[in-house]
Formats: sequence, structure tokens, C-alpha cells
Amino acid sequence: MKILIVLTSHAALGNTGEKTGFWIEEFATPYYVLADAGAELTIASPAGGQPPVDPKSEAADAQTSSTERFYKDNALIDKVAHSLRLSEIKQEDYDAVFYPGGHGPLWDLATDKNSIHLIEGFFNHQKPIAFVCHAPAALINVKAKNGGPLVKGKNLTGFSNTEEEAVKLTQVVPFLVEDELTKHGANYSKGADWSSYVKQDGLLITGQNPASSEAVAKLLLATLKGEK
Repeated sequence: MKILIVLTSHAALGNTGEKTGFWIEEFATPYYVLADAGAELTIASPAGGQPPVDPKSEAADAQTSSTERFYKDNALIDKVAHSLRLSEIKQEDYDAVFYPGGHGPLWDLATDKNSIHLIEGFFNHQKPIAFVCHAPAALINVKAKNGGPLVKGKNLTGFSNTEEEAVKLTQVVPFLVEDELTKHGANYSKGADWSSYVKQDGLLITGQNPASSEAVAKLLLATLKGEK
């Protein structure tokens, strides 16, 4: 199993002067679920090199056993620091793709042409694509073969409006994931705030928030193995 992981390259949290990036837990937990199952993993980002880390994901209350494992994993830290440029990636080299969240994807992956082209390629070649938390933002400008939004009529989830309100960033982000998916015709649904909630619609797998990252990775694995 060759799986691509796509991280954001965007570091600025709107006009707040604060930083954002990818959420460590949403990367580390799925990475180890997939790696421990024998998957060969490649990390890419729009700009290549070191993707920015959301500093809030380094807070004590955001840590899990997988983040603690990551902080001690110098080989993986180095691998992240040398992420490949998305423009160099070809979907035919991979069996699936996974997008971790953090607020960064709202600014870059939502409109990144290389990312959009990759997702369309994975989907059109019957390969599973998975997203967690804010990462479903990367789907909003992806087109289906008929030219309409790929998400139209699909059962999806992602970071909810109430969760965005809870972190007080509703007025900072360029758009709300829940609203934007709904606007493009997705059948959006959610679970309780901060609880694990995952939806699968064929090749599309989405998780609502950080608590959903492990379940998304396990569902991606099961899909690759033909169990789902």
C-alpha cells in the first residue's frame, strides 16, 4: 500500500498575527495507524519542505500517545521537514491519499490547483481519498467528470460551525467548512462537538474533528484492503 499524505503550507491565521498550519495529532495518529499496518507513506505539501505546525496543536491538552511517539521519532520529524512539492506528485504512484487538518488547508489546499488535480485523479481512478477536520476544505473546488462539484450529493462531514464558534475563529477563517460543503451540494452531517464522527461515501472518507482522525485512518485501511 502506497499512501500519500498531503499537509498544508499555510502558516498565517488570517489577519490575527497568529500562526496556523497542520494539526499534529491529525497527522501523527493516522500516520502511525497506516505505517504500523505496513503502508509506505509519502508526505507532500504545496510548497514542499517544512510544513507549518499549528502551535495550538502543541498545547498540553492536545497531546495523545501518537503525538508523544511523533516527538521522539526523529526519522519522521525529518521526513516531514523534507516534504515533497505537490507539483512533483503523480497520483498513479499511489493507492490512496490522506489529508490531515488544521486551519491551514482553508487558505491553500482549498484552491491549490495541484491538489485539486490530484484529488480528481485519485477519484477518477477509483482510489480512496480521506480527509479529517478542516481538510475537507480541499474538496470544495474539486470537479466530478460531469463538471459539477465532486461533493454534490455525497455524504460528508468536516469541522462543524459550532466547533468553529467554540474556538472563536468564525470571523477569522475565509469560510466555514460545514457551510461551504453544504453550499456545493454535499449531504453534510455531524456528531456531537469534539466526538469522533466519520462518514464514508464510496471512495470519499471524511472525519469531523481531531477525535475522528484514528477512525478515518482505520476506515481508509479497510477500504484499501477491500473490507469496506
